[in-house]
Amino acid sequence: MARRGLLIILSSPSGAGKSTLAKRLMAWDPSLRFSVSATTRQPREGEVDGKDYYFVSEEAFKSQVKQDEMLEHAQVFGNYYGSPKGPVEAAINDGRDVLFDIDWQGAQQIENSALEKHVLSIFILPPTISELRRRLVSRGQDDAETIARRMLKCWDEISHWGGYDYVLVNDDLFETEARLKTIITAERLRRTQQPDLLDHVRGLQDEFEEVS
Repeated sequence: MARRGLLIILSSPSGAGKSTLAKRLMAWDPSLRFSVSATTRQPREGEVDGKDYYFVSEEAFKSQVKQDEMLEHAQVFGNYYGSPKGPVEAAINDGRDVLFDIDWQGAQQIENSALEKHVLSIFILPPTISELRRRLVSRGQDDAETIARRMLKCWDEISHWGGYDYVLVNDDLFETEARLKTIITAERLRRTQQPDLLDHVRGLQDEFEEVS
């Protein structure tokens, strides 16, 4: 039977592993569609417009928000981030899951939207704060000042863990990946994700009445 797509939200403080886990999920199931966010920040080295992000001006971003073309949006570290609505709606109506790598603000907006019943939200916790900092330093993407800002913000992000459907402690990347796959596989069978179930049950009822 056909099914609706899921809006799979992964959130965590920077350095807890959500981006790595998102990439592994995409490799596990190529049918997953990654929601490419729009942002007003400058591209980092190696990032490609339209693949990693849609890099837009602040004026263009605010115009899209005003026209209700963003499913969610937020301002982080002085830059705007948001998820274009059209591609997401088209994907889930076509039975394809959409993966979001967003913060708690974006997750909250999506869960309060008309698409709420199709949302699967998962928060990734680090094993310790010191390990979180070590990961931020070792990946070599940010200068010391940016790392300090991310560390200051991490507890604010962690404090919203209770608003998610599932919470995983990423103390072992391979085990966390396996748990994520189990969760997604089960959630795809959720009743609200199977629009043909009602017709199937009605067919069973008709058959039952015929043979009774």
